[in-house]
Amino acid sequence: MTLTQRPVGELLRQWREQRRLSQLALSLQADISTRHLSFMETGRSSPSRDMVLRLAEELEVPLRDRNRLLLAAGYAPVYGETSLDAPEMAAVKSAVRRILAGHEPYPACVVDRQWNLVDSNAAIQLLLTGVAPELLAPPVNVLRLSLHPQGMAPRIRNLGEWRAHLLGRLRREITVTADEGLSRLHQELVAYPCDDPETHPEDDVVVPLRIAHNGTELAFLSIVATFGTPADITVAELSIESFYPADDATARALVAFKDEQRR
Repeated sequence: MTLTQRPVGELLRQWREQRRLSQLALSLQADISTRHLSFMETGRSSPSRDMVLRLAEELEVPLRDRNRLLLAAGYAPVYGETSLDAPEMAAVKSAVRRILAGHEPYPACVVDRQWNLVDSNAAIQLLLTGVAPELLAPPVNVLRLSLHPQGMAPRIRNLGEWRAHLLGRLRREITVTADEGLSRLHQELVAYPCDDPETHPEDDVVVPLRIAHNGTELAFLSIVATFGTPADITVAELSIESFYPADDATARALVAFKDEQRR
């Protein structure tokens, strides 16, 4: 099957406009003339391999899409996409597992670029009480799991705030990546019912996750981490989300939950 490939100049122009940069601004960042950039975008000039990579770096194009730019320009991709189960990914998997295990008794999970669950620690089970089994069938999408009416949503006390927070994050990722799969996921999520208004907190310095558990309310703050110098697409697209107790009662409940699991 032959796939229609858009010209590299058209793709470069799309990414520049996505980043809301003028030709002048990008040419100054990349240290090239505006005329040269214009010729590349219109197809009057063909960019070299190094030029494609330079412009992609200035435009902060994701590694997956840098490969697509290279292919469109007639060059071989330079970024690999290695399975996490491959031997050469052993150090990455080990680092991720150490982070997850070291974070217990607090919940933590790893997701890929589509927000599908890659790994988690045992404490994440505390957040999944009452979730419909079909939502836990692989691939588990953590955004769908959070906002679906048969997922975590009925237990989230500040669903409007948390929903606004998650959808905002997703929209920002769509802006950065121009990923059509994420756009479809956003369309699905916004269609889920929510009686709680999508508001933003007035008093909290961050948006907490407030969730019902055994007749009480647990409150969490979350921190998202990524690998700092990825050279592989798989690694670049991994995110680790760690949940921390926002109060002493939640911290005690998490310790008690871990003790119950040990019995």
